[in-house]
Amino acid sequence: MGIDTAADERLAQRLAELRVERGWTLEELARQADVSRSTLSRVERAEVSPTAALLGRLCAVYGRTMSRLLAEVESEPTRLVRAGDQQVWRDETTGFVRRSVSPPHGSLRGEIIEGRLPAGADIAYDRPCLPGLEHHLWVFDGQLELTLDGEAQLIGPGDCLRYGSGTSRFRSLGPGEARYALMVVEP
Repeated sequence: MGIDTAADERLAQRLAELRVERGWTLEELARQADVSRSTLSRVERAEVSPTAALLGRLCAVYGRTMSRLLAEVESEPTRLVRAGDQQVWRDETTGFVRRSVSPPHGSLRGEIIEGRLPAGADIAYDRPCLPGLEHHLWVFDGQLELTLDGEAQLIGPGDCLRYGSGTSRFRSLGPGEARYALMVVEP
């Protein structure tokens, strides 16, 4: 079966490179990320595309934001990021769509991500990908429940929630999808 896009194949290759750069076996990475060895092996061989939650765990282990990891598998970014050139990633399991509007670049510490989460979809990140990240979540459409370190916040159109790194859970309450911008600033 396998992954059907070149970007997903480059992501699989980069994940394998990160593990090898650290001298880790699949077993060591599985222990640190709390993910099965077989799942990691399938991801690194590009047999399956990782879910958002799995990528979040791997980013935490590798000390990267998800955007930085995804930017590493793309060609060198330009100053102007045209809408048609913005990287879009889909989590087929949850229906989550993530557009890298302003990806990480050079010495710039901020990035902008557009998220679309279908009604009823639920994504939990059980650890921060990089300690010290600053987040600004601005909801455009729908109702989003964001749970930060166990405390739920209901966010509606026009609302902005500012927070630091921690565990998080995004849940779209419906009836339609939740569409939002997430601004992330690295420490």
